[in-house]
Amino acid sequence: MTHHLVVDNNAFEIQWHWHGKKNRPVLVFLHEGLGCVQMWKTFPERLAKESGCNAFVFSRLGYGRSGTCNLPWKTNFMHTQALAVLPKILKAAGIQKHILIGHSDGGSIALIFGGSSNAGRLMGIITEAAHVFCEPVTLASIRAARHAYLTGDLKEKLFRYHGANTDTAFQGWNDAWLHPKFVHWNITKYLCRIQVPVLAIQGKNDPYGTPAQLFAIKKGVKNCNIKQITDCGHAPHHEQPKLVLAHMADFIQKILS
Repeated sequence: MTHHLVVDNNAFEIQWHWHGKKNRPVLVFLHEGLGCVQMWKTFPERLAKESGCNAFVFSRLGYGRSGTCNLPWKTNFMHTQALAVLPKILKAAGIQKHILIGHSDGGSIALIFGGSSNAGRLMGIITEAAHVFCEPVTLASIRAARHAYLTGDLKEKLFRYHGANTDTAFQGWNDAWLHPKFVHWNITKYLCRIQVPVLAIQGKNDPYGTPAQLFAIKKGVKNCNIKQITDCGHAPHHEQPKLVLAHMADFIQKILS
């Protein structure tokens, strides 16, 4: 069931999956740049069952059935989410020990959080298609998404998940990434500060990033395992769910053992 959690007078759409054994960390899911609770589909619950951990999924403001937010977003919007918003959500939800699972922008947010002073109760990070710097191929795909939104059926597809937030979600994400200053965006300085194990996953055919993203995470994080998934694009948990579920469950089991 989907509910709402109020933080600083803002309503965040949330979903819990209660499959955790005693004293195990909570799996906290951080969605992609055009994602939300519903777009994870059944994957969080499947991983919760497989790992024996409760799962907590939420939509950031301006997404899904969460409250709205103001436009435009600043180019450091992922820093704001990681350093200011996420700690408050974890506290309001009563989450103590946790493992972050972030897809695309959500993965970048997880890495920034992991390299910050907020990570005292963090036990691990899993990223899918995370970015740690801006690449030309990323911007090209984001420009293509803008074209599809304005002239194709992308807006209609997103409306099914975001409803009244559709324009805010798309414009906030798209305009920030395509801002002229965003070419200088880089979060690699946070990687060496991460003290927990990291599993970084990326599809070999990801149109939003090259393997350089994956190798940069591997180089920067002290304890990092990377997985390149064949026959896979930007959403490994949807495109190769069984394999990705196995990789994530194995990583979590090693943290717990």
